[in-house]
Amino acid sequence: MPQHNPGETPPEFLCPITGFLMSDPVVVASGQTFERISVQVCRNLGFAAKLLDGTHPDLSTVIPNLAMKSTILSWCDRKKLEHPRPPDYAYVEGVVRARMDKDPGSGNRVSRSEILPPVAENSPSDYDSVMSAIRSRSRNSISSSTSLPNHHPRPVSHSIYSNSSGVFAGDENPNRIHGSFSTSDYSSFPPMSEEEEEIYNKLRSPDTIGHEQGLILLRKTTRSSENARVSLCTDRILSFLRSLIVSRYNVVQTNAAASLVNLSLEKPNKLKIVRSGFVPLLIDVLKSGSTEAQEHVIGALFSLAVEEENKMVIGVLGAVEPLLHALRSSESERARQDAALALYHLSLIPNNRARLVRAGAVPMMLSMIRSGESASRILLLLCNLAACSEGKGAMLDGNGVAILVGKLREGGADSEAARENCVGALLTLSIGNMRFRGLASEAGAEEILTEIVEGESGSERLKEKAAKILVAMRGGGEREFGEGAEAREWNRMLEASGLSRSQFQGGQKEGFAYSSQF
Repeated sequence: MPQHNPGETPPEFLCPITGFLMSDPVVVASGQTFERISVQVCRNLGFAAKLLDGTHPDLSTVIPNLAMKSTILSWCDRKKLEHPRPPDYAYVEGVVRARMDKDPGSGNRVSRSEILPPVAENSPSDYDSVMSAIRSRSRNSISSSTSLPNHHPRPVSHSIYSNSSGVFAGDENPNRIHGSFSTSDYSSFPPMSEEEEEIYNKLRSPDTIGHEQGLILLRKTTRSSENARVSLCTDRILSFLRSLIVSRYNVVQTNAAASLVNLSLEKPNKLKIVRSGFVPLLIDVLKSGSTEAQEHVIGALFSLAVEEENKMVIGVLGAVEPLLHALRSSESERARQDAALALYHLSLIPNNRARLVRAGAVPMMLSMIRSGESASRILLLLCNLAACSEGKGAMLDGNGVAILVGKLREGGADSEAARENCVGALLTLSIGNMRFRGLASEAGAEEILTEIVEGESGSERLKEKAAKILVAMRGGGEREFGEGAEAREWNRMLEASGLSRSQFQGGQKEGFAYSSQF
């Protein structure tokens, strides 16, 4: 089979450092794509080369670029070319060193905290190297307006022994996934506490019974102790969990997933767990693991998605579609709730909203609202999706206005939170959208919204949102507050809702950012 000609190769398929067709492309934190080995060499040498556009890449994080890899392989197949192979490490090191020697000022030095330490040769990792040393960043996970005090993942303590038993079919060698660890693998790590050492010695056992005992002990220890959850989230423990969470033994897999949920509850652990390569493994379990393990994995993804810096990574790595499937199809109410919460937090950033829309989230969720399933959480998700152009278009095309108005009219939004989320979704759809007016009028929205504004029940915020929608339906702008009968009508409605004109106008001039608690 012929080799590729660099002159005919799309430039985005070539590693900016080596110029070779990439075999294992990864996205770095600054957004560029490189061959994985190129990133490893640069980090090991503490060097970030200056790119053609004059920027220096941020090599602190790597995410597999599966879409690029698939595109490259498809291109090779169409061209009848050999699939690319990873370049030799020594060759890449020579290229980078030559670049460093030729122009020492052309690159940035990478701090030691950004450089990956070598991973033990027999360490079970989803990546060739694992982020075990990352920069600490002081960014709040989410604003107080989106905190969910009564709906955070809880430490997992129930059913320490899985209801399932035995192994999955086809597991001829159940020990194959467990690496042979020795203390020398971690000789450069901090010394273990007595608590960690006890768990570690059980997890490193060559038999499955030892793995079960170690995981049950880890699960019990991290159930109620915040300090234990922080102190036991070590590289040693995480290395074992990475292999055990994909075990074909149901009991092992379930207890590994439950232990990870407990560890993920503490903010210092959330970023570390994601950077340690767990997300692809969690997605695999969500797709094909045992039912109980899937429930724990959904809880773990919810907990990890709360951290601001994890939202993009979890979305890029493909968690959206399996979470949507769990939201729709899981037999467990707890799993459906956690899937909705995970998707809510992921949808707080624009890229994940677009992913949800492309995955068919809007028609699925509108169907669920029509049937009365998880209304409050689904409505909150739709509020986020309506904030992006793709989501707004899909909701308008999918009869979303009529469905939401019908929900209000029928009393299907039976809680204050559900009513407010329903009105909030309509408000988001109404902003700057001429099409909304006709659809809302056709659905009879004015009558039900007027009842909300003038009614005695309902919060001030709910009434304010309903009044804003009515303004939008009548054309928006300041003319609603001009002289004449129309102005008197609006003044009457505002007085009935307890809102002042200044409150209403001030709220309308501010950018709308929906947030709610549930």
